[in-house]
Amino acid sequence: MIGVRSRTSSSTWSADAAPPMAISRRARFIRWLTGRYIRRIDIANAPVDKMRKRLDQLGRLSRPARHVAIEEKSIAGLHAEWYRPPQPKPGKLLLYLHGGAYTLGSCDSHRKLVTHMANEGRIEAVMPEYRLAPEHPFPAGLDDAIAVYKELLQSGYSASDIVISGDSAGGGLSVAMMLQLRHEGLPLPGTAVLISPFLDMSASGETMKTRADRDPWFRPDEVEVVARYYCPNEDLRNPLLSPVFANVAGLPPTLIHVGDDEILLSDSTRFADKLKTAGIDVEIEVFPEMWHVFQLFVGKMPESKAAVKKIGAFIQGRFPASAEAA
Repeated sequence: MIGVRSRTSSSTWSADAAPPMAISRRARFIRWLTGRYIRRIDIANAPVDKMRKRLDQLGRLSRPARHVAIEEKSIAGLHAEWYRPPQPKPGKLLLYLHGGAYTLGSCDSHRKLVTHMANEGRIEAVMPEYRLAPEHPFPAGLDDAIAVYKELLQSGYSASDIVISGDSAGGGLSVAMMLQLRHEGLPLPGTAVLISPFLDMSASGETMKTRADRDPWFRPDEVEVVARYYCPNEDLRNPLLSPVFANVAGLPPTLIHVGDDEILLSDSTRFADKLKTAGIDVEIEVFPEMWHVFQLFVGKMPESKAAVKKIGAFIQGRFPASAEAA
């Protein structure tokens, strides 16, 4: 599959790029099957506890990456899992914040994806289970993410050796965490990896309209449901809720993966443009015909495997062997 890639020299994707290859038959089937399932859910009225259980059950059916050791060990008072691939880079760590619209998600739902990322990146990883809305609305999850990061620093990890990553709401939470750390004058992670990040709670991006008929999973009006659960009575343009409106000065080099057929596409492209304008090294790849966090299907379709390999290569590139030796 050919993605559209760019760096600080050009963070927007171009119609002049090479035409994409047709996606795999397996990807088309998964797109149809999952889309049919998710579109049947009345997100505005479905019981949150039942949706959580179902997502976790589906996650437990997926096997984690082979040869990656899994350890349950709490951090900052939160349940967490630690993933250790064979021969990880010493002292480097991937801090992963799972997605799930701030209301769903856990180690069960994202274990497979994160173990594969750890394996491909040759890096240890930790995934905490931060508090979820609506029981714990904003800023509870953000407070938890910051507490985890501070404990990692206190335990001896260098900020420059930490990769912050997350998908969907976890991507938005990753950026919000960095903005708050900057406000507090604390050192930021050395690298960020964002997968289909949810960066605009106000749903003002153009692809809310231009991709509405192409997104197999979500509808634009469902963003209002998330806002009602996560941040009722808040200003939706608050940068900690919608980082597309943030001052991004000082943020670290960033990789963004996003599907071309998702309503959140312009969250990623606008944020990449802001990083570029601020002189920050940013690489964004828009995957043709892919949907929201398609990387979750690593091991099930070749496009997901290829994307996770690219993430792993990016992480490894941030920690070259020569730097380790020095």
